Amino acid sequence: MHAAAHPFDRALHLDHVEAGVVRGATEPAWANMVGPFGGVTAAVLLRAVESHPDRIGDPLALTVNYTAPIADGEFDIALRAARTNRSNQHWILELRQGGEVKTTATAVFGLHRDTWADTEAQFPEVIAPEDIPRSEFFDFVVWANRYDIRFTEGAVPDDGAHSESSTSTLWVRNAERRPLDFAALASVSDTFYPRVFLRRGKVIPAGTISLTTYFHADRAQVEAVGDDFVLGSAHANAFSRGYFDQSAQLWSRDGVLLTSSHQLVYFKD
Repeated sequence: MHAAAHPFDRALHLDHVEAGVVRGATEPAWANMVGPFGGVTAAVLLRAVESHPDRIGDPLALTVNYTAPIADGEFDIALRAARTNRSNQHWILELRQGGEVKTTATAVFGLHRDTWADTEAQFPEVIAPEDIPRSEFFDFVVWANRYDIRFTEGAVPDDGAHSESSTSTLWVRNAERRPLDFAALASVSDTFYPRVFLRRGKVIPAGTISLTTYFHADRAQVEAVGDDFVLGSAHANAFSRGYFDQSAQLWSRDGVLLTSSHQLVYFKD
């Protein structure tokens, strides 16, 4: 892919290798402390299904299991449709490097129908992103600089003070403006730093083991966001024996629930 392409699109570039196998490569702009940012890994797995000729419908759910660190360089994604029904389709994926499985995933795609609809989740009451300064992150977390993130609560702690709440709420968009799509939503769903940082008031070793994202919006609702901010809020339910969960929601500025996500995270303390 041309070097002038958006950093996100460079990270999502895939070449067909053989039936059921595509090849990609890590993109330095999305580096994390160890391997690539988990959100961009989720996005490239989703894109592998989106670009498959047998795919039907749009993403409904994506579960990614981070089994081992991905090294810099090329990787292969093997994928197959395990079953296709009249309205939905189930996929199984493996990301491999050097013959080793580094990431596994399942994805559900489906056709949307006009039905009764309601959203019980409540859009957070926050001030507009234009009234909040852009947040600064650690220089060594390269991928965070790809986003324009503006916290309304629960910013990254820097004073060592414990917090009774694990909730962070923030506005986020690509720093180098790019229209939102499903792959970008998959990535943004992992932009929340580990909740244990906020509770403990410091950065400690932690990493996502499994991330599931549910896509509530259809393609028209996602495209309507354009390159504007989306609003995200995340919290944990329990910390126990080296693991905790993390639940999050992403909203459009006009109050459409775009995704909800749940992840399991390990930590050392």
